[in-house]
This record gives sequence, structure tokens and C-alpha cells, in this order.
Amino acid sequence: MSTLAHTVQDSTTMLRRNLKHAVRYPAVSFGSAMMPISMLLLFVYAFGESMGSSMGGRDAYLDYLTPGILIMGVASGSMSTSIAVCSDMTEGIINRFRTMNIVRSSFMTGHVLGSMIQTLVSLVLVVGVALALGFRSDASALEWLAAAGLVSGIAFAITWLSAALGLISKTVESASNKPLLVQFLPFLGSAFAPAESMSPGLRWFAEHQPFTPMTETLRGLLTGSAIGNSGWISLAWCVGVAMIGYFWSRSLFNGTTKR
Repeated sequence: MSTLAHTVQDSTTMLRRNLKHAVRYPAVSFGSAMMPISMLLLFVYAFGESMGSSMGGRDAYLDYLTPGILIMGVASGSMSTSIAVCSDMTEGIINRFRTMNIVRSSFMTGHVLGSMIQTLVSLVLVVGVALALGFRSDASALEWLAAAGLVSGIAFAITWLSAALGLISKTVESASNKPLLVQFLPFLGSAFAPAESMSPGLRWFAEHQPFTPMTETLRGLLTGSAIGNSGWISLAWCVGVAMIGYFWSRSLFNGTTKR
């Protein structure tokens, strides 16, 4: 068997292992969907009228809010990734993998792909709730496909970064805390309100952090608002974060497994 075929086979086995864990513990797997769904319900019903007063009402605000909530859902999935990686590294299973004839990189690949699938399934639930509340998109099939590709790219980048955060964590508790900054950043972007409406300092931060162009790009694809250069900026952030997360994770994992 060639090296590539061996890598694919081992990675598929690790992916299947992680998906079985997800099915066995659905509360953990889909817990990342609860935060964005809760925030969607809260902001639509508690603040929708006031926040949407300048947009045309609560329904218009729902259309504005939903893309930001989807980005938040991707960020929320970072905690489960970090916890899963840390759990495997601290509970002894990695020692068993060291004694087996498996490709070393398949362990991290299985975690990343498994977490991505869980995150994307969670986002389907969020979209379902948004549609039930009245969200309507005039996006074409191609625009929906582009939106799915963008969300997948963001999930891929954040998952690799979260895997690195799990590797540097000594306990599951610390692994659950380290991704909090990633989860909090969408709040300081344009997910809930336009950056133009913020104070100068917060507006500058919102315009220059990664989740704002991602949100604006997804909003443009789903609702037809202007995208400008946000699409290219989003892709650049995805590539940059993914590379940092990948090489950081690989360095940490290789250093750990050599001990």
C-alpha cells in the first residue's frame, strides 16, 4: 500500500472514531449549536424591534442578524474541538496509538475533519431555526454554494487553531477556556450591529478583526448586500489562520509524540 493510501485509510479510521463519539455524546456534539440558537432567539425577540428600527423592523433585523449568528456558530464549535483533542492527549489513548502502525498525522486529521462535520451539521440546525423565525434569502443556488464554501473554509481554519489550543492545554477545563477569545470576537464585529454605528475605537477594532469581513461576505451572499473587498479579506484570514493552526498543531503534536 502506498504512503498516500495508508494516510487516507488511517485518517478515515480516525474520522470514523470521532464521528462515533459525536453520535454517542450528542449533548456535547451539538452543544455548540445551542449558543447561536439562543442568541438568535434572544436578539430577535428581545431586541429585534429596537435594533431593527433603522432597518425596517424585526424581520429586516432577522435577515441582518442570521449571517452573523452563523459565523458565531462556527466560532462556538472551537470549544468542542479543543476539549476533544485535549481529552485524547491527557487520558492515555494517545499512548496506545503510539504503539500502533498508523500514520501519525491521521490522529489530528481525524479530529479536524470530525469537528468540521459536527460544526456544519450544527449550522444546518441554526439555519432551520432562522427559517422557522422568518429568515428569507434571495440567494441563488450558486450563492448558497459559495456561502457553504465560505463557512467550510472558516470552520477549517478555526478547527485547526482550536486543535492547537487543545494540544497546549494540560486539562480539559483549561481546554474549554482557551477558545473563549475566538468565541467572543464575533460579538465585537458586525454580527449584531453595523460597525459604522459603533464608537470610533470599537469601530476600528471591528473593521480590522477577522470575523467582520467574514460576516459581511456571508451577509452579502445570503441577503444581497454589498460585499466589496470583504470576500478576498475573508479568504486571506482563512488561509492565514489555517496555516498558523496547522503548523502549530503539527509542531506541538510531533513534539509530544516523540517524548
